[in-house]
Amino acid sequence: MSSSRRSRTRRAGSSLSSSRSISEEQISELLSKLQALLPESQTHNGAHRGSAARVLQDTCSYIRSLHQEVDNLSETLAELLSSADVTSDQAAVIRSLLM
Repeated sequence: MSSSRRSRTRRAGSSLSSSRSISEEQISELLSKLQALLPESQTHNGAHRGSAARVLQDTCSYIRSLHQEVDNLSETLAELLSSADVTSDQAAVIRSLLM
């Protein structure tokens, strides 16, 4: 990347960040809300107040586990639908419920 393009990118980024500045208090409040959404088992050692990095790591870990659970349930459902005696009407109803 050319130096002029890098400086334009920096300027654009700095003007964007300054127009959307957020206070440390707001960040703390958002982190608390995010942590409250995590199940107790996902929080590091059951800590109620963690560092921002820990909250974000726990959140990412929880999202990954949810994705894995969805994948596993999808596979199980596909196996059940393929092995069960399901009519096309029933299959259509199941598909509509999943969307």
